[in-house]
Amino acid sequence: MNQHKIIITHYTPKYAKQTVDMWRDSKEQAVNQKEIHSFENHVYFLNHILSEQYQVDIAIIDEEVVGMIAYNEREISQLYIHIDYQGIGIGHTLLDRVKAQSSGRLTLYTFEVNVNAQRFYEKHGFEIIGRGHENEENLPDIQYEWISK
Repeated sequence: MNQHKIIITHYTPKYAKQTVDMWRDSKEQAVNQKEIHSFENHVYFLNHILSEQYQVDIAIIDEEVVGMIAYNEREISQLYIHIDYQGIGIGHTLLDRVKAQSSGRLTLYTFEVNVNAQRFYEKHGFEIIGRGHENEENLPDIQYEWISK
């Protein structure tokens, strides 16, 4: 890994701006498509919808939000890592924490265009169980599942 200390903590609204900035940049790069929601709507979604339906954890390095994951014991709703911090184990660390508290089975969706995410999930034991999910981006999706061994 690198010399930075990663702190994983429960998301709180004081991190809203940083989290949404990171999320939007990471997603736009992953799907090569501009975010369709305004920044304000994205913050509202994070603070009032996502964090009420899911546990949301963030990864912080040097007081900067570099990753986020939204999950419950059965599914992962969101997982984004800052563009400059991908490939150093942050996603792996977040995923392992979620697997540890899961029901032993997790499902998630990722965009077909996001080949890096597919490679990441397959490397971490997820298998494709479905394709084609309705989403507001109108992009083809792949559904993955992980089952504890």
